[in-house]
Amino acid sequence: MNIKLVCTLIALCAATVCMGKPSDPLTVKTTSGLVKGIEQEGTKAWLGIPYAKVERFMPPLPVDKWDGVRVCDHWGPQVMQQTNREMSEEEMSEKNSCVLNVWTMDTKAKKPVMLWIHGGGFDSGTSAWDPGMALAKKDVVVVSLNHRLNILGFLDLSACSEKYKYSGNVGMLDIVAALEWIRDNIRQFGGDPKNVTIFGESGGGGKVGTLMCMPAAKGLFHKAIILSGTILNVNTQSMTQELGKAVLKELGIDEANLDKIKEVPYKELYAAGQRAMAASIGTRKPGTPMMWGFGPTPDGETLLQQPFQPGFADISSHVPVLIGTTFNELQRLAYNRPMTQEEARTQLTRTFGDDTDAYIKAFAEAYPTYTPQDLVSIDWLFRPKTIITADAIGESRKAKTYMYMFTWKSPVNKGSVHGAELKFCFNRLHHSNSDVPAPTAADFKLADLMSSAWAQFAHTGNPNIKELPAWKPYTASNGETMIFDHNCYIRNNPDRKLEEIINKHCFKQLDEFRKTH
Repeated sequence: MNIKLVCTLIALCAATVCMGKPSDPLTVKTTSGLVKGIEQEGTKAWLGIPYAKVERFMPPLPVDKWDGVRVCDHWGPQVMQQTNREMSEEEMSEKNSCVLNVWTMDTKAKKPVMLWIHGGGFDSGTSAWDPGMALAKKDVVVVSLNHRLNILGFLDLSACSEKYKYSGNVGMLDIVAALEWIRDNIRQFGGDPKNVTIFGESGGGGKVGTLMCMPAAKGLFHKAIILSGTILNVNTQSMTQELGKAVLKELGIDEANLDKIKEVPYKELYAAGQRAMAASIGTRKPGTPMMWGFGPTPDGETLLQQPFQPGFADISSHVPVLIGTTFNELQRLAYNRPMTQEEARTQLTRTFGDDTDAYIKAFAEAYPTYTPQDLVSIDWLFRPKTIITADAIGESRKAKTYMYMFTWKSPVNKGSVHGAELKFCFNRLHHSNSDVPAPTAADFKLADLMSSAWAQFAHTGNPNIKELPAWKPYTASNGETMIFDHNCYIRNNPDRKLEEIINKHCFKQLDEFRKTH
């Protein structure tokens, strides 16, 4: 063979590798350009892929295209939020933080996609929390994202200018943009854009519910998992518009010079937002059964209604839902000290008054092996509203609903606290964790079961796997609930009487709030 021809062929092959052609399985072509990932615990991972560019208080825009290969080997910056230390532009950014991460086993496959939406309410959080490589080994493609939060994501200036019509919901529109990115690009990573599950815990679960009420998100996802996310967002547009005007007043900006707000330093803007909330609609106290302020607002266009009140917009009637809570959630735990029945009764009387005996009786019927500590430590926040929501959607929607409760208790804090199930759903017990410092064989088995059920739900909209008891769709009459613990089993309406008493006493604040707003 001609030496010159051989050299030419070698040069072409080298150029192909450098340009990121398919010969490199870690280099993938997206609509914006080539991205190169890394090997991560036996999976292929791409970290910090830009999915949108943003301008303050404006809806997200497509990312500018780039030349060459973008190396995606580390977390992108988190979005602006209150922190306890100064962060560099690489760690936290206003303009460059709309990024996502992808984990897959096979870029040539066509697997279900699971989009993880982080918690932290609508105020804080980051996707650089718990990598998805272990869950990706369950025959799914996992994606996580950062999106605008707090005042940058949800300052409603719509009453001040048509230009800012969508400013109150741009944080949620970022997530829609990420779903559009998945639609347009995930095939290149081995994912099926026609089989996307959105899932999130706490505030992430609230965002999942919100997406189910957003017309722009319709058709971009096909299943939904809501973990401990049913705190009610009671924002109305009149409330958020009032708050927007109060922020301008705090900053000394009139509506004629509204664009000046784009130049206000973030710390000054955030502080003004907190002062404005306190002065206008009021500041939310942690642990209340509802949220308001800098969060999504139902404007009739981008958001049709708030979720969980009691259900979702009809546009998501065809989306199967898996929903549940943990046993303790955010309730103050009393497991770190001995407690007598009478001591528990004294504490309960402060909340339940004359219904204390009825509460204890209903508790004993729901949980016969209870301890006095259980009486005062059970979740009074998420479980009641989750039942109300599940009752409503289980009867009214075309798609099926599945309910679970996570009751596994940490050997460290002795409780099943808010977020405790995540390490099991992600099958991440092999990474060090303060709640499970020395996982047992039973712990590993539970993590494998839960992550398999979650992945199965992403595949089919049905979480049943052969290793679990038969799990029927939830209805108000059957109350079908899968209990996830070392021993997994089904219970039917185990605590309805108990939750009715909790609802009666623990949601008085919600009723009072609605009367005054």
